[in-house]
Amino acid sequence: MKKNKIIFWIATGIIFLWEGLMPLATLIFSPGYVTYGTKPLGYPDYFAYALLICKVIGTIAIMLPSLPAKLKEWAYAGLAFNLIFATYSHIMVDKNIGFIMLPVIVGIILAVSYVYNVKIKTES
Repeated sequence: MKKNKIIFWIATGIIFLWEGLMPLATLIFSPGYVTYGTKPLGYPDYFAYALLICKVIGTIAIMLPSLPAKLKEWAYAGLAFNLIFATYSHIMVDKNIGFIMLPVIVGIILAVSYVYNVKIKTES
């Protein structure tokens, strides 16, 4: 049980840092770079801001242990859809393997977080 919690918190912490804290820090400290990842893909500027807000809310939701399971499920789903569509966008637009692999790797870490969240809930 302790091993499962450690794996969950490491994976979830990485997701929180990468998908939640880094975009928020970019908005606060370097607002000119908020659209840096979405503009080359052809998305409008407002999309980057909406995505940022959703990422922050979603990562906070998966971090809070007292949140109802259904809300966590929706947060995991939203973050997963974001990563799937990011991968697809990079495949279709810039075809850069580094840009394609990054959301895939983060998606794998998100999947680890989800699987171990379920394991922890079924153990208790």
